[in-house]
Amino acid sequence: MAWSQSATPWSPPQNVLQLSANGTIEVQQDLLSMTLTTTRDASDAATVQSQLKTAIDAALTEARKKVRPGQLDVHTGDFRLSPRYSREGKISGWQGTAELVIEGRDFAGIAQTAAGISTLSVGNVSFGLSREQREQVEAEAQSQAIDNFRRKADQLAKGFGFGGYTLREVSVNANQSGPIRPRMMAMEASSKMADSPIPVEAGKTSVVVNVSGSVQLK
Repeated sequence: MAWSQSATPWSPPQNVLQLSANGTIEVQQDLLSMTLTTTRDASDAATVQSQLKTAIDAALTEARKKVRPGQLDVHTGDFRLSPRYSREGKISGWQGTAELVIEGRDFAGIAQTAAGISTLSVGNVSFGLSREQREQVEAEAQSQAIDNFRRKADQLAKGFGFGGYTLREVSVNANQSGPIRPRMMAMEASSKMADSPIPVEAGKTSVVVNVSGSVQLK
């Protein structure tokens, strides 16, 4: 049996250049998340659960007085119970943990609210970017990345002896880089946080936008 091929055989595109470029903006973190926690022990699970509920209810009652959406928000976190075992492998008691999370842009208010809650203690502090801050910074980093991509494509086209290029395909990706570690300051609180019962200060992070794709040299 004979086969005939009427279509023109496919050949890979010529003079196509793959490249990528980044845009990076360093920004002060403006979102604080403070997790308050407590642990209870008892011989039975029901008692532990009741004690944790009492502690969380009291904390919520106090924290809700200070709520200002976007500036100071409150929600419950982890709530779990687990058995304790004796050397013989039998359940000898129960332990439980409950969390309350206070977060927002009002650092001083969050710290003061946390310090005023007696049934829980601070378990973790973390910083990040608010949605508004992230959107603004990503837009700046994206513009920078696009400019860098176009400049790089133009330089490479001329370097290879071409007069210019046309864009074939492109993808844009954003991410946050660099360590985001909370700074719990004891001896050197910043001036605006000097009166805070739990002095904290946010660090900086970098928002990176990557533009990658291919261009047709011409």
